[in-house]
Amino acid sequence: MAPQPLHESLLDVAGKKIFVAETGDGPPVLLLHGGGPGTSGVPSYHRNIGALAEEFRVVVPDLPGYGRSTKGVDASDPVGHLADTVRGLLDELGLDRAHLVGHSYGGACALRLALDTPERVGRMVLLGPGGVGTTRSLPTPGLTALLNYYTGDGPSRPKLERFVREYLVVDATEISDQDIDDRYRASIDPEVVASPPLRRPSGRGALRTVWRTDVTRDRRLGRLRVPTLVLWGARDKVNRPRGGRMLAERMPDCDLYTVANTGHWVQFERAELFNRLCSGFLAGRR
Repeated sequence: MAPQPLHESLLDVAGKKIFVAETGDGPPVLLLHGGGPGTSGVPSYHRNIGALAEEFRVVVPDLPGYGRSTKGVDASDPVGHLADTVRGLLDELGLDRAHLVGHSYGGACALRLALDTPERVGRMVLLGPGGVGTTRSLPTPGLTALLNYYTGDGPSRPKLERFVREYLVVDATEISDQDIDDRYRASIDPEVVASPPLRRPSGRGALRTVWRTDVTRDRRLGRLRVPTLVLWGARDKVNRPRGGRMLAERMPDCDLYTVANTGHWVQFERAELFNRLCSGFLAGRR
């Protein structure tokens, strides 16, 4: 079957311009990308969009601060800011409810949206989500590399290449030099450099921001009955795989699948497995 074309639009969401690519028909699914430097929606899910569009209306936004969307994120509550924006995007799209797929930072966003307004979420698939147990241990080497990208001597191509090849995936042979070049160019957008969308909390409210970001500190998690599938790479160097067990133990309706020989980018590294599990779960073929 020939892939369906992507329809692109720039929507106004609470005064912010949010870029969205859409394709397919059926129940709506939003694919929320991670927070690494230079990332955005379609490149993060380019191995998955076509497969999911065979059954679903697939909506792929660039989150605030990334890609073609408005730059700048509320540093006092970044995950809440992302969740509020995605909820506003649902309103702009005329969707009372949608399935959410969230990777890393996008997974934290999906969880926050579901905790705040569970009636807006059908089912949820989380891929090595951020904000799980982050106040219970020191940052991983991969997360440290990510958070250090804009600090010190500033962004550089070698920094980005190291993050992608050493920390994002287990087998970097499928990552081309062009992929690195594209991400690097996106990462040095002057607006992004001036206000990175993912950074270490600082200032007087830093402790509160850190605490708020860790979803395992949120008592609502134990009451969240949104059916959820967590996929976590067993060799994830950015977000610790034990976070999957934390979610499965706390959430009332959460399945956990640990993916062998896989790092932080499950939907890229194990695309065929992800596409099958994600489609089946979202369609209720559990």
